[in-house]
Amino acid sequence: MNSIVGRLPDESATTARLLRNADDFGAALEPLYGTAIASGFASLLRSHLTIAAELVKALQAGNTAAAENAQKRWYENADEIASFLGRINPYWSQAEWQRMMYEHLRLLTSEVSTRLMGNYAENVALSDRIEPQALEMADTMTSGIIRQFPANFAG
Repeated sequence: MNSIVGRLPDESATTARLLRNADDFGAALEPLYGTAIASGFASLLRSHLTIAAELVKALQAGNTAAAENAQKRWYENADEIASFLGRINPYWSQAEWQRMMYEHLRLLTSEVSTRLMGNYAENVALSDRIEPQALEMADTMTSGIIRQFPANFAG
């Protein structure tokens, strides 16, 4: 997001690397859930990332209508992700994933807004809230996978 907001020369390379996260997640899930589920999740995550970039660019351009449209689709995508995860693992709650996804979107929106406004101290301080929230999502995902597939993790 900072590369887009700052119109930095690394924007393309950074975006390409970020989008690779969707494939990395898919590859990590495939041995447990199979190709169809892994591909489905990768597709949802790729959409999440591309909508985020659209939102940042719309906000940067001052295009309120486009930003509102992207924000609406971003939350719809969060609902799809929460529903998807709630269906594939009995230890993941759709409601819990939705809560975490909405918090994630709220924090990222704040991060972009503070960056666009040039409020760099608050922008940097948001990392203190974003990191533990991201770790909460990672812990929830890991815990659910271990509970669903305990034989894969027996030592």
